[in-house]
Amino acid sequence: MIPQKFLLLGANGQVGTELRRSFADAGEVIACDRARADLSHPEKLRALVRDIRPDVILNAAAYTAVDRAESEPDLAMLINGTAPRVLAEEAAKTGALLVHYSTDYVFDGTKDGAWIETDATHPLSVYGKTKLAGEQGIQETAAKYLIFRTSWVFGPYGQNFLRTMLRLGKEKPQLRIVDDQIGAPTSSSAIANATRAVLKGAADIPSGIYHMSCAGQTSWYGFARAIFTQAATPEIIPITTEEYPTPARRPRNSVLSNQKLKTTFRVELPSWEEALQRVLQSI
Repeated sequence: MIPQKFLLLGANGQVGTELRRSFADAGEVIACDRARADLSHPEKLRALVRDIRPDVILNAAAYTAVDRAESEPDLAMLINGTAPRVLAEEAAKTGALLVHYSTDYVFDGTKDGAWIETDATHPLSVYGKTKLAGEQGIQETAAKYLIFRTSWVFGPYGQNFLRTMLRLGKEKPQLRIVDDQIGAPTSSSAIANATRAVLKGAADIPSGIYHMSCAGQTSWYGFARAIFTQAATPEIIPITTEEYPTPARRPRNSVLSNQKLKTTFRVELPSWEEALQRVLQSI
């Protein structure tokens, strides 16, 4: 890769922290946390992009509190919907490439089999609706862009299922975990490594939406059991979605097909089991 200037937003988040690592030797990386680049004030991002004039914008910032978004729809829309469009508008003016991360929650989970990029979207939650609005806003501009939809993100940093399970496993002798929602747990490091591989390996990058998740699938219950394979194991009881009501509805099937990513960029992510073992070893 020719040395470039990267503007990284959400630099202290799950994916942002790993992007700082994976792009450390790729060129000049200007890493911005919320204090410098607050996506809840989208219009302030314009001056930031114009001042830095990056070659690539890596937008790893997002409103990710799925249940809280139900009671904060306007804030979630500013961060997940409006801000990505603003970034894309500024990217179009400067010729920058915008890399943006979206979610499996743009789908309703009713499909049998893995979701492909051209499947009809029908988000069930405010979070999913705002992330879809961000995708659509980017696509409506003239920017060069890559939208990577990922799923069930976990890692050693931030708030995620893995860290919650490890904490609860020390506090409680019994955990009741949903067993009828399936997806592909995807590590933040796998996402960052795949993003670097895409940008490093492709001379001409075709704009579009690409699914980027670890291989394989499991349920939250299966994920929890795998987490505790090498840790002190509480009793884990499988339950239904109805037995664990949440403010936000979640898709029953979140499995994404990564064939387009593989075909276009020759990039594949590891299995979710392998990614999990790598993260557990690093903690």
